[in-house]
Amino acid sequence: MLVPLSKRLGAPILLIILIGGMLVGEDGPGNIEFDNFELAYSLGSIALAIILFAGGLETKLKALKGVRAVSIFLASFGVVITAAIVGFAASYILSIPIEHGLLLGAVVASTDAAATFLLIQQSQINLLPRLSNTLVLESGINDPMAIFLTIALTALVNQGMQIDGETALMFLPLFFQQIGVGVIFGVLGGLGLAKILDRIQLPIGLYPPMAMAGAMAIFAATAILGGSGFLAIYLCGLIIADRLQRSAARILNFSEALQWLSQIVLFSMLGLLVTPSDLSATLIPALMIALVLMFFARPFAVAICAIPARFSIKETIYLSWVGLRGAVPIFLAIFPVITPGPIQTDFFNIVFIVVVTSLVLQGWTVSSSAKWLGLVGK
Repeated sequence: MLVPLSKRLGAPILLIILIGGMLVGEDGPGNIEFDNFELAYSLGSIALAIILFAGGLETKLKALKGVRAVSIFLASFGVVITAAIVGFAASYILSIPIEHGLLLGAVVASTDAAATFLLIQQSQINLLPRLSNTLVLESGINDPMAIFLTIALTALVNQGMQIDGETALMFLPLFFQQIGVGVIFGVLGGLGLAKILDRIQLPIGLYPPMAMAGAMAIFAATAILGGSGFLAIYLCGLIIADRLQRSAARILNFSEALQWLSQIVLFSMLGLLVTPSDLSATLIPALMIALVLMFFARPFAVAICAIPARFSIKETIYLSWVGLRGAVPIFLAIFPVITPGPIQTDFFNIVFIVVVTSLVLQGWTVSSSAKWLGLVGK
């Protein structure tokens, strides 16, 4: 029912799900009260892991050969540049300490894998492969940088510390631990899981759930050891899709179905978590921050990071515009709220408004902007 409605309205399905969650909330007809941020964070982690695994399975590793460098630049330096620009702007707009502003910038800095994967599929446009592959790979691997920045800046804000060279060096080991452990477990885990699935003898219907269970085990083990479980499970999906010989189509179909369910659950829960009547207090400054993000921070980051790839001006504009924000920023906004510190629910509300603005303006125009710029393949 949601998919036909989305196509009829021309609206991103994720936006419809998000609004649906708000309607069943305490300010809507459903009148359901839900403000358990800790539970939302736990369930959101699982849902996001499933979404990333399915996204990895749907991405052809060989097709990414020409876009790996630019995607890695966008997923690392691009996130830092975006976070810095939005952070300084937020500090000025909201009249808050620069550390608080940078924390907000870090939360909204990464493009969202769930939104990107789904909206590119939903748009049903034959987007030029290099553009599509860049957007998909960037959104799949940029979460670790945003998560690292969010964790580090949350700790810094909660401890009342100021940003300087010494504090930056203090958090470097955490960064290398997150990325290093995530890459090692994702690659080795994916290779091992693919080999197990190819060798073990099971009823054909059991291979998909076994693949999902193995991927979730890799996600959990990586997180327990201090690595980025989200990076690990995405890389695991990439490796399995490239190496698996047996039941690959069944595993992909199963994971895609779970991906849809996870997206519905995640966006419904996040819509339920927000209280619409509380949004008015931060609406105007949040919209200003969203405009800074979409029209200045993201384009500047793309212009800097995409230079080596020699994208055309039109391609660069499209990469800048389709920097979709979705569940990940809202999910990350929960973390500072549930930790003992000065960050309150207004922070979550601001991020929510930024994400909804992105889904409305950018998500609604994924197809039309590509056609207007002449970037649709034949």
